[in-house]
Amino acid sequence: MQHLKDKVAVITGGNSGIGKATARLFAKEGAQVVITGRRQDVVDQVVDEIGNGVVGVVGDVADLEHHQRLAEIVTRRFGNLDIYMANAGIINLTASANVTPEDYDRHFATNTRGVFFGVQTIEPLIRDGGNIIVTSSLAATKVLPDHTVYAGSKAAIAAFAKNWAIEFKPRKIRVNILSPGPVDTAILGKLGVSDADRPVLERHLATIIPAGRLGQPEELAHAALFLASEAGSFVNGVELHVDGGMTLA
Repeated sequence: MQHLKDKVAVITGGNSGIGKATARLFAKEGAQVVITGRRQDVVDQVVDEIGNGVVGVVGDVADLEHHQRLAEIVTRRFGNLDIYMANAGIINLTASANVTPEDYDRHFATNTRGVFFGVQTIEPLIRDGGNIIVTSSLAATKVLPDHTVYAGSKAAIAAFAKNWAIEFKPRKIRVNILSPGPVDTAILGKLGVSDADRPVLERHLATIIPAGRLGQPEELAHAALFLASEAGSFVNGVELHVDGGMTLA
């Protein structure tokens, strides 16, 4: 049984990591998937890799015109959509004393402003009874070293989502928050974790994550599928921590 048969799903940041794994799973489950990403070559590669009619749209969620263009593409090709996953985000770990105004603005432009105006633009196209998933972070609720600005940008969207769950009540649009812990994605490399350093990182994480390991993108994708499908039909306004129990540590 395909859990998303005949659904249309839009996933921002669907060209890598959690977004890519979710796009692949949603397509397998019968959805018509639209992904966004900032690099044409990467988006094209993922579209070819997943297949199943996945549509790629290139753009930056920090650019508000991108959201309008995305909405126009969805309208033209599908008319409406059922699932919107605001997943695109950036992270740069820096102690507060070293944060520049430019770094602060980048985080909030992408992680916060991009989510708010993405939902504002796309919500009128979501069919009644559809749903929205925002990808936040464990860092929004658990204090972690050098995460202050990133954590603030992610905590804000969790607050947005809870308000939207009430605001969109008349249309029965569910809004939930997916909060990953450390996940084995390319973001580790961008944070400066080399292949040589990975064993040390993994041993350290094993001591602070009850599950004893990094999460896998596919595990987050299955959590997103639960929130997006009928399996989660009575789940609204929740923050689902998929972090191997790290919230408790």
